[in-house]
Parts: sequence; C-alpha cells; structure tokens
Amino acid sequence: MRILSRSFAVLVLMALVVYVSAGRAGGTENMTPLLLDVQDPPVPFMGSDGRVHLVYELWMTNFSSADVLVEKAEVLSAEVVLQSLDAAAIAGQLQAAGQRESAGRLAGSAQGLLFLHVTLAAGAAIPTHLSHRVTVHASAAPPGRQEITETGGEVTVDRQPVVSINPPLHGEGYVSADSCCDAVRHTRAALPVNGRVWVAQRYAVDWEQLDAQGRIYAGPREKLESYTIFGKPVLAVADATVASVTDGLPEQTPGKYPSNISLDQADGNSVILDLGDQHYALYAHMQPGTIQVRVGQRVVAGQLLGLVGNSGNSVAPHLHFQVTDRASSLASNGLPYEIKDFQITGRSPGTKAFDEAEEKGTPLAITLVSPVQQVKAGLPLDQLIISFAGR
Repeated sequence: MRILSRSFAVLVLMALVVYVSAGRAGGTENMTPLLLDVQDPPVPFMGSDGRVHLVYELWMTNFSSADVLVEKAEVLSAEVVLQSLDAAAIAGQLQAAGQRESAGRLAGSAQGLLFLHVTLAAGAAIPTHLSHRVTVHASAAPPGRQEITETGGEVTVDRQPVVSINPPLHGEGYVSADSCCDAVRHTRAALPVNGRVWVAQRYAVDWEQLDAQGRIYAGPREKLESYTIFGKPVLAVADATVASVTDGLPEQTPGKYPSNISLDQADGNSVILDLGDQHYALYAHMQPGTIQVRVGQRVVAGQLLGLVGNSGNSVAPHLHFQVTDRASSLASNGLPYEIKDFQITGRSPGTKAFDEAEEKGTPLAITLVSPVQQVKAGLPLDQLIISFAGR
C-alpha cells in the first residue's frame, strides 16, 4: 500500500494531472505547474508621449518536468484586461533565466521573465493592483488536459513619487538610444548580483548625438573626435550630493567592444549623484581626467560634472544615464524619472537603423516632427531625436 501511495504521488507531480478536491477549509485545491510572481512592483510614470506607462517583469516558474508553451498572457486590473499578449508577442518578450534571447517556451524546471510594458489609455485611472492570467500548453500533462490557465502574480502598484530632473546634456540632435520601454539592451538587462536579480537599467538611456547631416560620426570610425557627442559637457540633473566617482580609466577604441573589462570598470569613468529619497543618478563612460567633482560634494542643477567619452564597456562615445534606488550601477532597482523640459524634433526608424548608422557613419533617416513637440515632464522614450535648451 505504501508503494501504491508513492507511485500515485509521482504520477501527480510528473504528469501534472490537474485535479480539484473540495473540502479543505471549504476551498479547492488545484495543481498550478506555472508559478507567477512580480519581484519589483511597477512605478507609474509619464512618458514623452503624454501617456502613463507601467514597466516591470512577471516571473514565471515552470514547476513541471517538461516544456510549457506560453500561449497567452493578460495583465488585469480588477478583472479589466489592460493588456493582452498573444503567443507571438510573448515569444519576443519572455527570456529564460540567464538568457538574453527571447522565446515563447520554458523548459521543464526552468524560470523566466516576461518583460511587460503597459501603456494606459489617455486619461485612464492608474490601477492600484495588478494580476495576471496566463494560458500555457503543458507538455507533461495527459492528452486532453494540456491547456492550463492560471491567474497569479498579484502586485500593488508602487505610487512612489517619480523624480523630476533637469537634462543631463544641453544642445540638439541627441538620440535617446535603447531607452524605455521595449529596448532589449537596457530594459531586459536582468543581472544576478549579490544574491538577487536586479534590473538596474530598466529605464536607462544611451545618449548619442547627430551632426547637421544626421550622422553619429564623420571621419575615421576608430577616432574618438569623429563622434558628434564626444567631449560634450555632462551636467548635474538636480541639486544633489556626489555619492561615487570613478576616474582614470582609459578611453576605448570605437567600433568594437573591449575585452577583459571587469565588473567594477564596466561603467568606465562615472559619477553617481544622490538625489535624495533613495534616488540615484548614474552617468557613465566619461573622459578620463575630466570629472570635476568629488565624493561628498554638493552640486547644483546644471553644474559641470565632466565630459562625454568612451571609457569602460562601450563601443562608441556616448553618455549612459539611469536612475536607481541605490548607489550602485548594477545591484539596484531601476526607477523611472521625468525630465522637466525638452523638445522632440524627430524619430529614428528604430534600433536596427540606428545600429547601422552607428556602424557605418551614414546619416540616420529620421522622420521630422512638425510642429516640434514640447514636453513638460516626461521620460524620453526610445529612438527619439531630442533637443535640450541651452543655458
């Protein structure tokens, strides 16, 4: 009899026979082979499109012995569907733990992150709670019982104030490369650091700049001075205290990623500002010897911090900027921010076209915005052409 009981338990776990039994505390018991969770609640913010955005990750654990194909995922607020993703969309947004390539399938006993970006309708109320309804095809379940729908990942929306900042640069022709909210290089850069998975770059942006002909660089690709943004002043985005400074690291040769860069040198020459209320602003990849501030110093908005360079883990001169909840570029949670005043003058065709222009030095075929869009308090979304008013 003991052997029979043990065999039955194994059958239930491995074959995922979904059963419902009434009685315990008057409730039901359901096998849930797909476990759902949200580690970092979304913080609503205003995008440069004038709409409220929610950006976060839904953790999925396949607690079964075989693959699950994720066929549908819905974001719910009080049973109202805010967003629905089909299998094709999921296949582009679900990444198994430790992977940077996306797929719509989770292997047996695997965990993954579904990267979610919800844009609320204009004028819609910001939800207080979210949950998720996910439909999967579970290969380990018996025929006829492989389609399973689960609801979970309940989370309270984090209504903490979004930090309002000044621009980190001045001038025109800046490209908000790999910015929020669907750019894979930053928004999906989940990293295991110090025993926890962090997405410090959730809202990061790589600022690059176009010349009058729409080029990122003109001249030899490997020459730093060929790049329009190289040497531009980097500015404090707020009155703040300097929390960290790294200087003295060499410039990299543009056109190729450096090798053997240690974790503590990935940001190159960098500055972290303590903005208060557990908000920190990181500036990375600056020129060596140009940083003008020291740890503990108070700075004012618009003050010169240093010059744009190409130090650290960088393939071309640019300013990497992000806001986090800790004074670390990696072991921290990325937070949204809103720049007080800027103009959108154009739009890039997308990341692929931008990468080609960066590689070849050819003009980026931008679409002009007419009339120019004036933004008062918003986070610049991906692949926009931005102008910041000069001092």
